[in-house]
Amino acid sequence: MKTFTRLLLLCVMLSLAGGMAAKDLVWHSAQAQAGTGYLTPADPVVRSAAEMLSSDIKAVTGAGLSPTASTIRVAQLDKADSRTVRELKKKGVPVDRLRGLADGMHLGVHGGKIYAVGANGRGTAYALLELSRLAGVSPWIWWGDIVPERRSSLTIDSRFDKTHGASVEYRGVFINDEDWSLRPWAENTHEPGRKGEIGPATYRRIFELILRLRGNAIWPAMHPGTRAFFKTAGAKALADSLGIVTGSSHCEPLLRNNVGEWDEATQGRFNYRTNRAEVKHYWAERLRQVSGSEGGNMFTIGMRGIHDGSMEGYRTMEEKAEGLQQVIDDQQKMIAELVGKPEDQMQVFVPYKEVLELYERGVRVPPCVTLMWCDDNYGYITRLSNPDEQKRPGGGGVYYHLSYWGRPHDYLWLTTTQPGLIYNEMREAYDHNVRKLWIANVHDPKVAGYDLELFMDMAWDIDAVKPDGISAHYGAWLSRQFGPETGAEIHPAMTEFYRLTAQRKPEFMGWSQTELDKRLYLRGLSPVTNTDFTDRFGGEADRYMERWDSIGAIVSRAKASLRPGLADAYFAAVEYPVLAAGAHARKMLCAQKARETPSGGSTAGLATRDSLVNLYSALSQKAYQEVRRLTAWYNDSMAAGKWRRSMDMRPRDLPFGSPPLLPVMLTDAETERLGVRSGERHPVDREGAIVLNASDFTASEGRHRAVDMLGHSMKAVALGKGSSLTYTISLANPVDGVLRIAMIPTQPNDGGDLRYSVSIDGGDPVVFSLKEPFRSEGWKQNVLRGQALRSVAVKLDRGAHTVTVTALDPHIVADQLMIDPDPSRRFYLFPL
Repeated sequence: MKTFTRLLLLCVMLSLAGGMAAKDLVWHSAQAQAGTGYLTPADPVVRSAAEMLSSDIKAVTGAGLSPTASTIRVAQLDKADSRTVRELKKKGVPVDRLRGLADGMHLGVHGGKIYAVGANGRGTAYALLELSRLAGVSPWIWWGDIVPERRSSLTIDSRFDKTHGASVEYRGVFINDEDWSLRPWAENTHEPGRKGEIGPATYRRIFELILRLRGNAIWPAMHPGTRAFFKTAGAKALADSLGIVTGSSHCEPLLRNNVGEWDEATQGRFNYRTNRAEVKHYWAERLRQVSGSEGGNMFTIGMRGIHDGSMEGYRTMEEKAEGLQQVIDDQQKMIAELVGKPEDQMQVFVPYKEVLELYERGVRVPPCVTLMWCDDNYGYITRLSNPDEQKRPGGGGVYYHLSYWGRPHDYLWLTTTQPGLIYNEMREAYDHNVRKLWIANVHDPKVAGYDLELFMDMAWDIDAVKPDGISAHYGAWLSRQFGPETGAEIHPAMTEFYRLTAQRKPEFMGWSQTELDKRLYLRGLSPVTNTDFTDRFGGEADRYMERWDSIGAIVSRAKASLRPGLADAYFAAVEYPVLAAGAHARKMLCAQKARETPSGGSTAGLATRDSLVNLYSALSQKAYQEVRRLTAWYNDSMAAGKWRRSMDMRPRDLPFGSPPLLPVMLTDAETERLGVRSGERHPVDREGAIVLNASDFTASEGRHRAVDMLGHSMKAVALGKGSSLTYTISLANPVDGVLRIAMIPTQPNDGGDLRYSVSIDGGDPVVFSLKEPFRSEGWKQNVLRGQALRSVAVKLDRGAHTVTVTALDPHIVADQLMIDPDPSRRFYLFPL
């Protein structure tokens, strides 16, 4: 009994001790302000982060950091002397571990003080900004207008201890296709008077966002019409001061923005074959200018035409390969002479478009250079490092699009790439040892929002998100931005938003294409035409609109639960994309219904026809006016005009954003009177078809992962090579029809094929290939739909049957299956 009593007393004492240890430390309040005490010299980025932290906590508590207090001990290890290192170790700071991490950061409470320690300047800055996050400040405080919740004091767990480093060494954004959003806003609103320029004030905000997202790299804007980054006074120095490594895109060698800096009138042709001396002089000027930059440089090597075209002066692929090899060899000599050892520089070679073929023909890229792979512009990575390339000292990188200008169609209005696709492709890249450089292409950081943060979160910590936890990660993001109550209420609706936009991006709803033959199409643009949505399966076009209506109603209702100050943030990130995309879908589909309403063979029924035409025309016109109204509010009224000229509902003046094509045009009064929807619902009628999502398998073999928020199913299944999924199907009646299989339109990222097989009831497998030539019509239709469809004729008796899908190559991702008794059926969506 005495032993039991002693054990009980010991447990109570330990519990009390634990409770005491777990007591929160009040580290800042209006009455007792925190301050930073520097234990080592620090890079400018650390001072900038401290200023950001001070501004953040002032927004929370009303008081910023004190200039006299030293509650927060700040240390930058690569500037610490041996005495300071010993003291940090005594306090419990994991110095040795930190030094081995890329941009390593440590934030911990030791001896009643907060220690913000970094392996370098950026790591130290991340540690300070981690305090902002703990204080409830979103990285989107400025870009997203996320006003933090007010608190009287700030606390931290007295045992708090967090140490982390980057999974990917260089993590950043490429500002691209900025012509209809970021640049007009910057030159007219944020920095008026700077015509054609994204100025230093704008770049400062971009760099601060990158820092808050724990990134460290920028490829500046480079489109014609935008002033070159290095011609913007102070921009490079600003990047250096904020610890941002400056690079340049795949077609801008050695930090030169050709469209803004190469002057053909004075320098001649940008032709390495005929004008080599002038081109080398042009590159040398920039190398001298950036040599020794504090923030760091990223040198893209190789050469293309002035603006993303093939190299001038070389005709055959053999000539181009020889010319490119000469360029690369010469560039290594120039870097060695003007900057330092090439092995010590961050260099990038981007085998994009025809450059990939030249690389595969044997162009030699120095081992120290990072091989940067690309997606197909629509989020599907086309190539990754093979086993030999994975061993290169320079490692691998990915250039990944979250927006795009080009064929088959731009997507520069809203950012709607599925989170599951980002996860699947970037996880695949990481698993191929592509861990040196990740760059996301965005036309506007504000619009990129969650997609950009997910990308950056994975680059910082590859295990921050799991394949079955993407929806939860998104839910946590919504709750952080808008509060737990509102976040939880809108989470299902916003998840559905990503399903609906995966089924068809808003920019693709015109079923039109860009960059076609200009002899056949005005400006190379095909006109808006009828969609593939039909009245089959109980009315799939109506059901698609109803799903938009449903989530629109949820987000409109949920804003009542917002805490004060978040209305503008909520409108920009939730209401505008949901309501505008929903109205846009109604505009397109109701216009199609008006055009498709039959006229009949006589005047009998003409009145009924006219009333339907008028109804659908009114609904379409009303929806178009709704998109205009929402966009006007975004630009002119939201946040008191802070974002004026930043949102364009019709970027590049493409047909998808035009007024609807209608058989009649109604007055505003007629539109308002007639444009009332009936409220009728259209439940799914599968019309004898049996439909399964890929995640509905009954047996599996080998490696596979179901990925949240990917595919029309929202849980597509990624299969390892040789792995299989088996589905059991029970037929009440015999079927003489077709088995339809929908796959995610991935690319063969090992340079091979993209095959899978289908076997029914254990019979001989039928082999399909998803591989499509780049920019072929098959590839275009796949990326526009977000699925690659294949089918095989089936003749099945009633009863139970099995369907087995096997991946014969890597990068196979299954989405949906359907046994369809009607092989000739015209439809768009699998009826689920």
